Amino acid sequence: MTIEIGQWMQAAGALAAVLLLILLAARALRIGGMKPREGRRLAVQEVLALDPRRRLLLLRCDSREMLVLTGAGQDTVLGWVPAEQPRP
Repeated sequence: MTIEIGQWMQAAGALAAVLLLILLAARALRIGGMKPREGRRLAVQEVLALDPRRRLLLLRCDSREMLVLTGAGQDTVLGWVPAEQPRP
């Protein structure tokens, strides 16, 4: 059972079309939505690994910061970090 040249050409064309679609999708994601946006309100400032399952995150929302403990089956908000008072 041999494959004729027409079937080889059809398979090569299909492979080329799939690869082209993958490249176009990657470019569209990079240009359209997967790059960082300016003026974001929410950001992860720091992450500290406490052990293999738990992490302590410092999140920033607008000008406020919050500590969140993640892992071990649940996430816990530890609280808002008080803003620094300007020194006179």
